[in-house]
Amino acid sequence: MDRKLALVTGASAGIGASFARIFASHGYDLALTARRAERLESLAEEMRLRFGVEALVLPADLADPAAPAALLERIAAHGRVVDALVNNAGYGLPGGYATTGWGEQARFIQVMVTAPSELAHRVLPGMVERRFGRMVNVASLAGLAPAAAGHSLYAASKAYLIKLSQSLHLEARAAGVHVTALCPGFTYSEFHDVNGTRDQVSASTPRWLWMGSDEVAAAGYAAVEANRAVCVPGVANKALAALCKLMPDDLALAIVASQGARFRKL
Repeated sequence: MDRKLALVTGASAGIGASFARIFASHGYDLALTARRAERLESLAEEMRLRFGVEALVLPADLADPAAPAALLERIAAHGRVVDALVNNAGYGLPGGYATTGWGEQARFIQVMVTAPSELAHRVLPGMVERRFGRMVNVASLAGLAPAAAGHSLYAASKAYLIKLSQSLHLEARAAGVHVTALCPGFTYSEFHDVNGTRDQVSASTPRWLWMGSDEVAAAGYAAVEANRAVCVPGVANKALAALCKLMPDDLALAIVASQGARFRKL
């Protein structure tokens, strides 16, 4: 195929679906993966009709350690390679670190850290060899700020993705491979519905802090095309990220401690 292929994880809704639409609008074929096959089929059909691209539907659960390799094998079976990777799959685990089972935490690490790392590791050599690649790792503003109580592994996983992206950005840029960590703040998606905090967060967060998933994905696409290592979309989020850098750690932790309960159930 002459068209390049973008693999988008967590593509069934929110930022992932928005990324799929943006890449398709720029002429990329798609490989779409998430757990909900019906959602993927609907999105794939939309992309075929709107943009005339090929869209592979590859349902998978990235909590399964075998999933990343299996995904790429299925793509290879179609005679395709991954030219762009969007590591977007993720979720928030409700409850505190001490009150949840290790099995839940281990699955969380698999989805949020191990799977994106493995996918990046498996596709990067081909991108370098072909002298072209685009990789967006969807992190979070939480990875740039002190972690709130109960966000033990969420914030840590996002900080990890930021550091991984910065390192890969430097490693691969001479080969024409662009790597970006996208760090959105509050985004209209299903994230807070899944972890049961929608009403709590909506009631306690001003509307000016929120962005739409299309806005976030558009900022991420522009950033990876420009080969920016880290992208914080939105004026408010940029201001918060700058404050986190300038503020003494003790003060930042005190503010997070006083405000964290507004956004999270323990």
